[in-house]
This record gives sequence, C-alpha cells and structure tokens, in this order.
Amino acid sequence: MSPTGTDPETNAADDADAEPDLTYPTTRNVLESDCERCPALTDARECISWGTGSLEASVVVVGEAPGYGNPDADRWRGGNWTGKAYTSRHSGRRIRRLLARIGYDDEAYYTNAVKCFPADPEEPETNREPTSEERANCRSHLLTELETVDPDVVLATGKHATKTVLAAEDRKLEGFVDSVLTPVRCDRLDVTLVPILHPSYQNTWSVSNYPKPNIACVS
Repeated sequence: MSPTGTDPETNAADDADAEPDLTYPTTRNVLESDCERCPALTDARECISWGTGSLEASVVVVGEAPGYGNPDADRWRGGNWTGKAYTSRHSGRRIRRLLARIGYDDEAYYTNAVKCFPADPEEPETNREPTSEERANCRSHLLTELETVDPDVVLATGKHATKTVLAAEDRKLEGFVDSVLTPVRCDRLDVTLVPILHPSYQNTWSVSNYPKPNIACVS
C-alpha cells in the first residue's frame, strides 16, 4: 500500500483514467426497447444497454454485459444507468482509450453479448455471470448489430464475450488465455475475431506489458 493508503496498482489504472476525456456517447442503437426475454435481467436492470458508435464502424467491440456503474456520477455512469454499452467509468473509458491509441476511436462500435445488467441476487450492486440461456436469448441482438454494422473485426473483451461470438459460429472456445490476440476467421459472421483481455485486468496487468492489438493486420 502507498503512504496515502491506496493500492499502487489501482493508482496506475486511475492515472490512465486521468487522460483527457473522450467524447461521451450520446446515441444508442435501440433494437427492442421493451425487451423482456430474460425475467431475472428485466427485474434487475435500470436500462437496457444498447450499442453505441457508428453503424459504419470497421471494428465492433463486444463485452460480456454492462456493469452496475455509479448512478450518482455525472458522466460515464455505466450502461445499466445510461442505457449505452461500455460507458462505465473504468472499463468503458479504458477500452475506448485503447481503441483511440491505435487510431480507431471514430471507427468503433461498442456493445455487449448481454444487454442488461446481470445482478447477483445476494448482492444486487454486484454482477454475476450471465446464464447460457440469457446469452442465447440476447444473441439475436448481437447478430443483428453485426449484420447492420458489417465490421471487418470483432474485438471480444474477455472469455465470455469470446465464447458468445464463437457460439454464433457453432464453435467452442478452447483455452482463452492462449487465444488472446490470436485472430480467428469467422466465416458465418464474415468477420475476424480478435479476443483480448477484459479492460478490468488493467488493475493487475500493466498496460505497458499488454501489447496493442494489431487490428490493421486483419482488417
């Protein structure tokens, strides 16, 4: 711990958050405004977190599900409170800055495999892993987004997002860590899938040790 009582690793991540603010997304791609396919998710959510970004984007970023967020924050409150994908203070800004650093800030569309916050019944402000049924129920929304945007590359952030994209190809994930930054051609979706670590791993995995995904080589 540092003399101020804070974790230096957390401080490193907060330093990244101190970079100049990115443009806050103001629109969302609403596909089914009253979707109630998953009763548990419907009961727990504040907003459905629809995709944000250009519908002509060359890169689609897919996360697992929106986090709880901070309802009292002025900006970047989290998709559960804004209704927009990847707008949480930490993960949202980190993944958006990653895309900005490699030159795709204006060419990315952000969404999640599951559009609603999956609350833990015992700790409602904590997320649980979406069930396989919830991922399957929401998959048609993701497929609609991919068909509409027609990207060259899908950047899947984390194991569960990667599994969801591969499931649309009737393929299974074999060893997530070994698949990170390894392009996978998805013929049915007509995209190249690039799995990356979830941005929350920046708390334990130094940004300087995490290679930038070379999207250009597969786009």
